[in-house]
Amino acid sequence: MAYLIDRRLQGKNKSAINRERFLRRYKEQVKEAVTRAIKGRSITNVENGEKVSIPVKDTNEPGFGHARGGIWETVSPGNQEYQKGDRIARPKSGGGGSGKGKASNSEQTGEDDFIFELSREEFLNYFFDDLELPNMVKTQLAAIKEFKQQRAGHTVSGTPSNIDVVRSLRSALGRRIAIGANSRKRLREAEEELEKLRLIAHEDDVRIMKLKDEIHHLRAKLDGISFIDPFDLRYTNRIKVPKPSSQAVMFCILDVSGSMDQAKKDMAKRFFILLYLFLTRAYEKIEVVFIRHHTQASEVDENEFFNSRESGGTVVSSALHLLNKVIQERYSSNDWNVYVAQASDGDNWDNDSVQCRELIANAIMPMVQYYAYVEITEGEPQNLWEEYTQIPTIHPHFAMQKIESPADIYPVFRELFKKQQTTT
Repeated sequence: MAYLIDRRLQGKNKSAINRERFLRRYKEQVKEAVTRAIKGRSITNVENGEKVSIPVKDTNEPGFGHARGGIWETVSPGNQEYQKGDRIARPKSGGGGSGKGKASNSEQTGEDDFIFELSREEFLNYFFDDLELPNMVKTQLAAIKEFKQQRAGHTVSGTPSNIDVVRSLRSALGRRIAIGANSRKRLREAEEELEKLRLIAHEDDVRIMKLKDEIHHLRAKLDGISFIDPFDLRYTNRIKVPKPSSQAVMFCILDVSGSMDQAKKDMAKRFFILLYLFLTRAYEKIEVVFIRHHTQASEVDENEFFNSRESGGTVVSSALHLLNKVIQERYSSNDWNVYVAQASDGDNWDNDSVQCRELIANAIMPMVQYYAYVEITEGEPQNLWEEYTQIPTIHPHFAMQKIESPADIYPVFRELFKKQQTTT
């Protein structure tokens, strides 16, 4: 007889393998839940996972059961039907009993959904598997953590320069009090007893002599307690803690001209959320700068960036001039990894589009790690797109994609940040 014992260490998540299988099985439901979650969240509010509702009838798992196949022996109580050596017919199959209270037409009456909760890591891994940050040379160097010294209490070992004198003396005082407590108590008692004996006896009395010897011994014992011992020494404990050294800034540039309706703004928001989530997995510190523009550009907060109803004509270069100014004044390329995501419908003045191309190619691209331009339009590419197509030949870390519907957002994002093929 063979026994199967599962000794896999699963910790608290004892069904980790089943959980992974479950995620694969209900991939479509998970995808829909994550899509709904993104639509209702702000860019920086991504700390939680998401709950997925699965119909109960679809969550049945296969299991092991006991059958009465093969050759087996049994002992039957006395009966009038069988004798020793008789062959007993095999019982009919399907004897697995359904139990009492079996529900009828359960699928027709409907059942509660099974709620399955994704952790934050599962939520993010679902999006960013097989993706990477482009132009990773600088990023990899910046991701190396620096360490700083930080006090962390006291320890019993260390170098002489780290000795804490006050704590060491306090420890020594406590040790001397603890070790000499009994001796000091007995010394006081012996001295009091000696004073009483001297009132009724001579100095040559045996009892007085014994007390004097004991007092002398106790005092010598107390004097022998060292003032400070190596055991008493306390050292200032200093530990190395990671000092965040990798930091990035993400510029979100949104066209809010009259041709950018709310649907296009929503698609841009979802793209920006994906980019923010992606960057948080590589950097300890992320700053987000929002720039919106029509004929004029301004730096705004997130609420105004997506919800302001102000609109007008389109002058894209106004946003690029502001971008260039902010990078030079606040985000030095020596200290920051700069990423830019620009979303527009591409409708721009012809002369201004040429100026945009020159400004990006000559001034902005040398300062950024990656520049992603997404054109949100259902029609043919606009003049801004035509000008931008000349930039990747000069700067490979400039990328551009077109989004026509919400279904294109995630594929476009994956295309912009897919892992680069390495050549050996």
